[in-house]
Amino acid sequence: MTILLPAPGGGVRAYEPRTDPPALAPAGPPASRTVFSAAHVVADPYADTTPDGPAAVDWDATLAFRRHLWAHGLGVAEAMDTAQRGMGLDWAGAAGLIRRSAAEARAVGGRIACGAGTDQLAHGTLAEVRAAYEEQLAVVEESGAQAILMASRALAATATGPEDYLDVYGHLLRQAREPVILHWLGPMFDPALDGYWGSADLDAATETFLDVIAAHPDKVDGVKVSLLDARREVALRRRLPDGVRCYTGDDFHYPELIEGDEQGFSHALLGIFDPLGPLAARAVRTLDTGDAKGFRALLDPTVELSRHLFRPPTRYYKTGVVLLAWLAGHQDHFTMVGGLQSARSLPHLARAYELADGLGLFPDPALAESRMKSLLTVHGVPR
Repeated sequence: MTILLPAPGGGVRAYEPRTDPPALAPAGPPASRTVFSAAHVVADPYADTTPDGPAAVDWDATLAFRRHLWAHGLGVAEAMDTAQRGMGLDWAGAAGLIRRSAAEARAVGGRIACGAGTDQLAHGTLAEVRAAYEEQLAVVEESGAQAILMASRALAATATGPEDYLDVYGHLLRQAREPVILHWLGPMFDPALDGYWGSADLDAATETFLDVIAAHPDKVDGVKVSLLDARREVALRRRLPDGVRCYTGDDFHYPELIEGDEQGFSHALLGIFDPLGPLAARAVRTLDTGDAKGFRALLDPTVELSRHLFRPPTRYYKTGVVLLAWLAGHQDHFTMVGGLQSARSLPHLARAYELADGLGLFPDPALAESRMKSLLTVHGVPR
């Protein structure tokens, strides 16, 4: 069977899908690395919504996808950027997602960590930013999940320098019940976070980030770094206090960062591990055995797909993630919160399908082909 895909420069070209996807059976969590998948939410396609209105979520399908990730041994990073946090999903929706997913995690024995931010606040004083963080941290802690302190647009807009970040984060860490994960999200993912930690100079920002951790190392389980700069992540990783983990959020260099070197390695909290979940889990379990070569043989070929999904404007990577979930049969439609299914071009989506098919990510290649053909037909591509 063949499928006609958009060709570079216009027109179409024939592509022959694979028919023999590898069997990726559920298994226990990896032992040598802690691995979280930042999971997407499934929109309700029947809801009469608008792009700037409250999100309508298909809770059954959303929770079923999390059970899929847990079954393959991955932790779920909930209510993060991949879930369209602050980009279609408001705080009310995120709070409901946190409560439901945390309850589901308890029911099935899955690991979960949830994002706490300030997205109920457009702007405000430092005291209001602290209060917004406190409200969200309380929801996460009351749900029984581990907290991830997300970067705050409101804090970025309000802070006048590094001392304001030290004050706000110090306040939050002192009151956190359990060690949290600190999340440094770069402006390629959210332009409103430019200059986070009080400086657009990343070296200066890193020093402030490390000062926050050094002041409260017992309250920091780890840091998630999403700067798409492997060299900088390694340098930061080597300066973390003993017992503080580095969770890579680098969707361009994750194989080498997770493998690590003679001085250490990164754990993982990645959006690309949403579509790659079963394959990523198998790769890390291979690394558990000491087979670094086998680990890289499984994970290195996935980087081309990841770089494609996360190409600029990077914040729209979620569109490709949801497309692949639909094609893989994890949901029945290609509809996104806020209408973001329109955020990427047809050629971009077609290339995502081709790369994912080549990796064997579709349990039912015929279903994926049929669904991709239906999307192409809507766009006027002949069958």
